[in-house]
Amino acid sequence: MKAQQIANMSEKDIESKFAELQKELVKLRAQNATGSAPQNNQQIKNIKRLIARILTQNNKTRKQTKI
Repeated sequence: MKAQQIANMSEKDIESKFAELQKELVKLRAQNATGSAPQNNQQIKNIKRLIARILTQNNKTRKQTKI
C-alpha cells in the first residue's frame, strides 16, 4: 500500500487498517519468538513500514487541521 492510497482512505478505514496491521505484527512476532519461521521473511518489515506510513499520514492530517 502506497502513501497516496493511505491519503485517499477515510479516517475510519485508516484506523481499522492500523488495528489490523498491529494484530498481524503481534502474531508474526509471536511466531518468530516461538521459532517457527514466517511464510515470508519480509512480512514483518513490510508491516512495520505500513504502520509507519499510516502514522505519518495521521500526523500530517492532524497538523493540517490545527492550522
